[in-house]
Amino acid sequence: MILKREQLPILIANIFTIILFTIIFISRKNYEFLIYVGVIVFFLIVILMTNSVIEYPNNILWGLTIWALMHMSGGGIIIDGKRLYEIILIPIVDSPYYIFKYDQLVHIFGFGIATLVMYYLLKPLLKEGLRKWVSLSIIVVMAGLGVGSLNEIIEFIATVISPSTGVGGYENTALDMVSDLIGAVIAMVYIYNKEKKVLRRSVNAQISKGS
Repeated sequence: MILKREQLPILIANIFTIILFTIIFISRKNYEFLIYVGVIVFFLIVILMTNSVIEYPNNILWGLTIWALMHMSGGGIIIDGKRLYEIILIPIVDSPYYIFKYDQLVHIFGFGIATLVMYYLLKPLLKEGLRKWVSLSIIVVMAGLGVGSLNEIIEFIATVISPSTGVGGYENTALDMVSDLIGAVIAMVYIYNKEKKVLRRSVNAQISKGS
């Protein structure tokens, strides 16, 4: 496990957030989100153990930290008797879909970040200059959606353990998956544009050396 000096604030932010919301959820006997805290701790350990191999960019790690904070805030912050997750941010569509909720914002942002992580896990296996972007985009987006599906499985387990979770039914699951797809596609567009810029700078540098 190797933690770079500039990554220490990220770790501290994660530990503080986990401790704070663990206390909140225990005091409220919110067992659903205690499960999610355990999941976050698990993935935090995985990232720490693989940090020296994958070399995650700090902006991705901050993105994961913000996602964890948004997720736990969604279950821990109560506004007018409603969890933040249930709050409609922009009233676009009413019953039965209730768009656009804080829940959907978290899914778009969170699984966009998850898609970026999937790309950085795949990146060491890719040959430079030989990337077929259409095929790669499909694989990376589907990998991001796979993480989204894992999240839905965890939500299902939470409903089995604690039936009063208020996670929602089929419509909620479907909207979560649609939000995951939007986030994954946005992330892939970001990856494509970033990698193209890096390749362009590399080519220009080689041309400059040659001349």
